[in-house]
Amino acid sequence: MGPMDYESNSWIWDGVCYYPHLFGGLMLTAALLGFSTSYFSGIGVPSLPFFWSDFGIFQKRKSEKKRIRVYMDGCFDLMHFGHANALRQAKALGDELVVGVVSDEEIIANKGPPVLPMEERLALVSGLKWVDEVISNAPYAITEQFMNRLFNEHKIDYIIHGDDPCLLPDGTDAYALAKKAGRFKQIKRTEGVSSTDIVGRILSSINDTMDSEDHNATSMNGDSKKGSPSHGALSHFLPTSQRIVQFSNGRGPGQNARIVYIDGAFDLFHAGHIEILKSARQLGDFLLVGIHNDQTVSKLRGKQFPIMHLHERSLSVLGCRYVDEVIIGAPWEITKDMITTFNISLVVHGTVAENNSFAGDSDPYAVPKSIGIFKLLESPKNITTTSIAKRIVANHDAYKKRNAKKVESEKKYYAEKKYICGE
Repeated sequence: MGPMDYESNSWIWDGVCYYPHLFGGLMLTAALLGFSTSYFSGIGVPSLPFFWSDFGIFQKRKSEKKRIRVYMDGCFDLMHFGHANALRQAKALGDELVVGVVSDEEIIANKGPPVLPMEERLALVSGLKWVDEVISNAPYAITEQFMNRLFNEHKIDYIIHGDDPCLLPDGTDAYALAKKAGRFKQIKRTEGVSSTDIVGRILSSINDTMDSEDHNATSMNGDSKKGSPSHGALSHFLPTSQRIVQFSNGRGPGQNARIVYIDGAFDLFHAGHIEILKSARQLGDFLLVGIHNDQTVSKLRGKQFPIMHLHERSLSVLGCRYVDEVIIGAPWEITKDMITTFNISLVVHGTVAENNSFAGDSDPYAVPKSIGIFKLLESPKNITTTSIAKRIVANHDAYKKRNAKKVESEKKYYAEKKYICGE
């Protein structure tokens, strides 16, 4: 039997697969008809393939499955792994994820001033591996006009949000219309982190620094106080191996892949990080990122750093679409053994960075420089963790007032929260 014969009779197998009971009945009828014609030898029966192929139900299905498009919006200010995990969960509910980034004006009207402007928030959202499309200047509330635009213009099937309430200033649900339309789906909030929490950590670290300076001054005057300032606000994030697996690409480099290595703290993951990682990835086939541990970062930048702890920073980097793998707790110095172990072809470092050398220590890039595999990359953006923290310091009163309000709603959420099944 040739290929054409196989193709022309493929409707038989479609019939067996999709209509087993009907197909069985027809087979029985055919058998009886075949018996009667052979017995009475007077009735002509059409060829069975020709006869059955006239039934439209057995024609080969050519239509493809419709791709489900889901929409999720947010401010995405001080982008963190909680945002990334929310978008990961949203993508799992469909085939294509469209993300709306709320405008600066809408954030000011509903929550207070954003730390990151629209341009930086767009860069962060676009840099996530689960995001397919981005809509800029999305409204804070899902209005009927915008919802119709999502359904008709952007072909959205479902609107997604977390299990934490999103209330407008008048106390109404921002997603009420989507729920009423039956086009709303809920995901589980990522515990232990929020933009409010991060702003709180920064404000707390500022207070700790000021208290420490006051403590040192009074100690010099002989009025020493008991105790010492705490290290900022504690993180409530509980890292699990499952979460790391969910964020991981789950694949290694190819046999002859050009592996590029870049390291750093990657604290308060920002648009500058996204852009330098993108530039690094373009220099090879596989981007390996080393993330320094908390002790190293504190020694480099002061005891108020890092703002985000090692596992939090690792997840933020893993969520980036340009990153293939990370080393959690990478060594400060890049050794020959490390280069051999990971088969590193090129080591890169950006021109814009925080203070990145220990007093009196040797150059951490001495080995890759000596063997000719080091490259200094021009940083596309002049943004650092410290510069972002300074934005909050400059608007200290506004953020303190905003946080006080948000902290109360956070407390209420945790007091009333119930278990939600999800990832």
